[in-house]
Amino acid sequence: MTPGKRRKAEGYKVACFVSPHGFGHAARTSAIMSAMHERNPKISFEIFTTVPQWFFAESLSGPFCHHSVHTDVGLVQKGPLCADLPGTVKRLDQFLPFDPGQLERMAKKLNALGCAMVLCDISPLGIAVAGKAGIPSVLVENFTWDWVYQEYVSEKKGFMPHIKRLEALFSSADFHIQTSPVCAQKMVQLRTAPISRRPRNRSTAVRKRLGVSDFTPLVLITMGGIPKHHGFIDQLLRQKGIFFVAPGGGTNQRVSENVMLLPHHSQFFHPDLVHAADAVVGKVGYSTLAEVYHAGVPYGYIKRKRFQESEVLSGYIERYMAGFAIDETEFENGKWILRAFELLDLPTKTEQRENGADTVADFILALLDEDPK
Repeated sequence: MTPGKRRKAEGYKVACFVSPHGFGHAARTSAIMSAMHERNPKISFEIFTTVPQWFFAESLSGPFCHHSVHTDVGLVQKGPLCADLPGTVKRLDQFLPFDPGQLERMAKKLNALGCAMVLCDISPLGIAVAGKAGIPSVLVENFTWDWVYQEYVSEKKGFMPHIKRLEALFSSADFHIQTSPVCAQKMVQLRTAPISRRPRNRSTAVRKRLGVSDFTPLVLITMGGIPKHHGFIDQLLRQKGIFFVAPGGGTNQRVSENVMLLPHHSQFFHPDLVHAADAVVGKVGYSTLAEVYHAGVPYGYIKRKRFQESEVLSGYIERYMAGFAIDETEFENGKWILRAFELLDLPTKTEQRENGADTVADFILALLDEDPK
């Protein structure tokens, strides 16, 4: 789409279509929206996703409206580390191709709201709606679903028509941004450093609320926003020299000696917990990696089997971060706990690192500020 089709809206209003696959895409989009709002306090956002509203209320300081819309399929999950391939194909068959009537209704809604741009992470629906509404679309990704689904074609032929359709949709975005670690490099307008939400509170204050001193090693156990009841709590309790915090590890906040289990939605902002920790253990995913990268602490990461992104993220950790891989079985049975002090002994990074959210915010605001031709 040419700049001549770009329309300005008073105070700038941006529609954000966010994949609900985990919380990683919502975290990355929230970081971008926050950086945009810091630069232009008059900007506001219309967020389309099934990620719960509380996640954005917790993450954003600027104004937004939440619209519960099914924007993406991603992968249907059996658990944090296991995908349901037949279930995914079934959902894709229901989701694609898009209903022309739905696209028309949503396009009219975006025009009525006065949206000047559509930001998509990595929702194909947003790109299609933007095209119908005649406003520019910006795709933000470190992978796209057509690339992910290629892994499963030999097992499930039903992925193939969706791969072709999604590849065309993602290619039709007016502006394309890739964020490190990038899975499949393409010709794009912008490539950035990892994008992460910033912490809100100082580590000492967060530790005080947790009830742990600044001198006690703190290990955060996180599964990337997916609730997970761990079977190794008794083994954690035997590691008296370490305090463990597990977001999503319980239905209520509970502390037993040196272990704190937090509910899925707790009073603690996840980036605050990462920056207060001395090491992080958990599923390797984009938003967790980005938060750990910017916190500069060691990362004991569990790769997802048969998920191509995991290999790319793991390679990035090995090159640019401190940490080591933990086998999924060893994580589940708690054997990794014997290596907790080894993880804590790895060096931390203290230098300030560029946050890709700032780069993306500058890029998008420059597009919005261009005068129509």
